[in-house]
Amino acid sequence: MNAVTPPQQPSSDPAPATTPLRATQGAQGTRDAPSTRGGDNHDHSHDHEAGYRGPATLEFGGEERAVDVELRGTFQPVDGRYHWYGRVIGAPELVALLGGKRTAALIRTPQGEARGELSDPDPWDRYRVTGTSTPPFRVPGPNDPPPVA
Repeated sequence: MNAVTPPQQPSSDPAPATTPLRATQGAQGTRDAPSTRGGDNHDHSHDHEAGYRGPATLEFGGEERAVDVELRGTFQPVDGRYHWYGRVIGAPELVALLGGKRTAALIRTPQGEARGELSDPDPWDRYRVTGTSTPPFRVPGPNDPPPVA
């Protein structure tokens, strides 16, 4: 036996409450994400990249070279470490010295020094510089005033 259900009358009850959604842009395009209504209690004031641009000295394989660098970094909560990176600017002699190969180096700036790695020269012969933990530049603390724009 097939039962036929009668058509339902419109209800005078209000629609059930739903959690509002907001569109977010992800790596795979726009998607709906739950609203953060109710509060994101995380302090995002430190979620910026600190950096340094200026003169530096590279020490590697018994060589010491004066260069200019552009460096920046950020704390990564996934592994709990500070990751810094950047490029050596205008030092094509590094390609001749290193032959495009990856090498460990000491990077020294007027603000500090750190061990890192030189690798991956780009088409303009700017070597990539990477490191983990204490960077060769000063990282502002939570109590430092914001940078002047």
